[in-house]
Amino acid sequence: MLRPLLVLFVLLTGLTGIVYPLLVTGIGKAAFPHETGGSLIWVGGRTVGSALIGQSFQDPKYFWGRLSATAPMPYGGTASSGSNLGPTNPALLDQVKARIDALRSADPANTAPIPVDLVTASASGLDPDISPAAALYQVNRVARARGMPPARLQALVRAAIIPPEWHVFGEARVNVLLLNLELERAQ
Repeated sequence: MLRPLLVLFVLLTGLTGIVYPLLVTGIGKAAFPHETGGSLIWVGGRTVGSALIGQSFQDPKYFWGRLSATAPMPYGGTASSGSNLGPTNPALLDQVKARIDALRSADPANTAPIPVDLVTASASGLDPDISPAAALYQVNRVARARGMPPARLQALVRAAIIPPEWHVFGEARVNVLLLNLELERAQ
């Protein structure tokens, strides 16, 4: 009775713990090499980030992404999680108010409503994308900091908009790292 159980245990462990993961990894690397490599972005022979993980941009001359819910370091991939703060939690309200104050003080002339994704974190806390509205909201601040015409930046933002998957699933979005890299090339 014990021998068949041990043989089955070893066989299933080999299949599900070794063969299947190697097969799936091999197929993934063959079909999606960029994605299985972490979707890394290279500039001048060095890695500047990943298209899948947000980065913290604080300088007014760059577009800012969503808030990160990871602690102690923003966009820390090993600490991916949501904040778990409910909509009536005072800590969340304090974070939102602080971000609104930061956005208003960085661009006091901008009286447009602030898009919600600029004052809240995503579920993972690592979201690399913002909505087109959030990117367009920041155009005047970035244009002023860089001495560029706002119309030129609006064109860069519009060119950086990624449509929904297969034009059906999800929403249009802008990858903040890719937009900021394009901004560096354009100047």
